[in-house]
Amino acid sequence: MNKMILGITGSIAAYRATEIVSKLKKDYDITPVMTESATKFISPITMQTLTGNKVYNKTFDEEDTKVSHIDVVKESDIILIAPATANFISKMAYGICDDMLSTMLIVGHNKRIIVAPAMNTNMYENPIIQENIKKLKSFGVEFIEPKESLLACGDYGKGALANIEDIVKVIKEGK
Repeated sequence: MNKMILGITGSIAAYRATEIVSKLKKDYDITPVMTESATKFISPITMQTLTGNKVYNKTFDEEDTKVSHIDVVKESDIILIAPATANFISKMAYGICDDMLSTMLIVGHNKRIIVAPAMNTNMYENPIIQENIKKLKSFGVEFIEPKESLLACGDYGKGALANIEDIVKVIKEGK
């Protein structure tokens, strides 16, 4: 069975990670990795229960002799970040590794990395964020465009997490 890291960042769309797990669980052994902000939107115990795997969210919360931020990545075939915030995309673009998920991405630079952004339209369209996305694409990171929708803030525009079916399709097409 293929192994996947599912990175969840602090977007209101974090709850949709449960749908991603439901759609991919039969084909992937999914290890959830959550930023501290993500845990404000969805409980780690929810992700642990749905995936059957430990949730990683603290960089130095090591068990036994395992160096999690390295070993979990080595064992994985793919890294999906969904949802990805503007903050996290910017951290990725500049190699900042100040939490478990960003540290794992530095280790897993040679893995297939897919990012599904979710944020306010103005944030997504900000030239800095667009430049960071362009930079990451130049390094081989795949992006799944957000969709136009009514956003949690009440605005209507591009920034909502892509349809789960579209995310699953992109993952499976590159298998």
